[in-house]
Amino acid sequence: MTHFIAKASFAALIALASNPFAAPTASASEWGRAPAVDVQYRPVYACSPVKAVQKARWTGLRYARVTNVTPRRVVVSGRNYRGWDRMVFANVRGCPLIRR
Repeated sequence: MTHFIAKASFAALIALASNPFAAPTASASEWGRAPAVDVQYRPVYACSPVKAVQKARWTGLRYARVTNVTPRRVVVSGRNYRGWDRMVFANVRGCPLIRR
């Protein structure tokens, strides 16, 4: 009888020990790949400097460049037909013109 209990306990020990090794083999195909990254893009609610320069060039400002960016405004400087000029855009979506 002791021989039967020894064999049964040995079989139970092997069964319990092999159980945790079953999960990694099921997901072994994931080892070679990079983890999936969940990227969530948030909408842009500010005036980008590139958009401000594009709007300034479209309204006639040549050699336009961004000279100052604050949380409230984006300043673009350049030349028009009279000389040096600057345009100030609000730092919100759409880049509305504040002053010229």
